[in-house]
Amino acid sequence: MKKFDFAIVGGDKRTAGMAHVFAKRGYDVICYGTTGCPTNEKVYYAETLQEAISKAPVIVCGIPFEKNGTLYFEDDTLKTPLTELQRMLRKMHKIFGGVISDDFRRGCEKRGIPCYDFMLDEPLAIYNAIATAEGAVLEALMHKNTHLHQSKTLVLGYGRCGKVLADKLKGLSAQVTICSGQAQELATAAALGFQVMPLSRLTKGVKHFEYIFNTIPATVLTENVLRNMREDALTIDIASNRIGADYEAADSLHRKVLFCPGLPGKYAPLSCAENLADYVLNKI
Repeated sequence: MKKFDFAIVGGDKRTAGMAHVFAKRGYDVICYGTTGCPTNEKVYYAETLQEAISKAPVIVCGIPFEKNGTLYFEDDTLKTPLTELQRMLRKMHKIFGGVISDDFRRGCEKRGIPCYDFMLDEPLAIYNAIATAEGAVLEALMHKNTHLHQSKTLVLGYGRCGKVLADKLKGLSAQVTICSGQAQELATAAALGFQVMPLSRLTKGVKHFEYIFNTIPATVLTENVLRNMREDALTIDIASNRIGADYEAADSLHRKVLFCPGLPGKYAPLSCAENLADYVLNKI
């Protein structure tokens, strides 16, 4: 029975790109449920998850690793409970993915199975933020017919992703204001030349902005905030789990709020794949 170096399971174009990267570097790869994996003598397609898991010691899953308690596949018909994946794993395995749940990780640790989360690695998270920021800018340009140049633009949150995004927008000559509930984030943004606004002033202050980018993983775009927005404002929400805005209120108020998950996989999968593959190879 042929053995492989890596099993690529589920995910998006980033994981498919990793199959290409590994194969290019001379490794044998088996894929299951990953759309767009290359076709060559180094890449094989498994018919079942069990086949893929049993034939490779390193299992590489997607970002996110799971969705509603099931392994993440772009093809929704391939629903696989995480408990089923855990049942297939053995001590010989190492498993990689992004945003792995604590329960799954603890289950692996009890069995001596190393479990690596892409999103807990700071350099990888920064590279991911770059791709996310570029994708957010592209989404904004695709869904509005005005310039970002000299536009009044609001970035909600000034963490890892907010910092990169604000810098990209500033490079496009947007008039960028940073809004945060963290005094240190506001001080850092002000020190770098950005206008700043405390989150407590968002409800009244939001009316001034044409473009709004949310990076805060909490419902900061409440009904009151949405009501005070400009009617022509465009909001790009890149926070996790679609909780950045009250989407029901946005629909009823006719506010354009776009939830944009997975931007790195959508717009920069090959660049991301190179970084992710380097991380995996360094860990094994």
